[in-house]
Amino acid sequence: MKEQGGGGGRKQGAASPCAACKLLRRRCAQDCVFAPYFPADEPHKFANVHRVFGASNVNKMLQDLPMHQRRDAVSSMVYEANARVRDPVYGCVGAISSLQQQIDVLQAQLAIAQAEVVHLKMRQPNYISNGMGPNSPTNSGSPPSKVMDSQAKPIFGMDMVVDQTSYDDSMWS
Repeated sequence: MKEQGGGGGRKQGAASPCAACKLLRRRCAQDCVFAPYFPADEPHKFANVHRVFGASNVNKMLQDLPMHQRRDAVSSMVYEANARVRDPVYGCVGAISSLQQQIDVLQAQLAIAQAEVVHLKMRQPNYISNGMGPNSPTNSGSPPSKVMDSQAKPIFGMDMVVDQTSYDDSMWS
């Protein structure tokens, strides 16, 4: 029994063809390889995949894969196609590289912060044993003058300073 009007659907009772068949302007067969992965309500998914890989290549790739691997393959193709549309030269490799650089910068910042915490913890007993603790009557709320020498530098734009004269270059490598 043939559907009348509407251009023919994938199955009897289906409202419209899958996004791939709709874009390619063809009849969507019941066994359409694209239909499970490119539903009619997500036309942008197939549009980018088609633009980057081509419908024929996607069809071949999907038919060459076992059924249980197709969904993951389509997901990867959609991701790569979207990345290629945003960045035609590097695609997802550019995004991965950018994220890796951010990780490297954040790991370096974390290492510096951890080293500063260790340094501050090592100096804390000296600070308290010199009678300059937080409950000491001689403490006016400001750090001892030894910490505020000409070598002191602000840390991460905060109002805290650290005497960095005791650091040697090997600590930062």
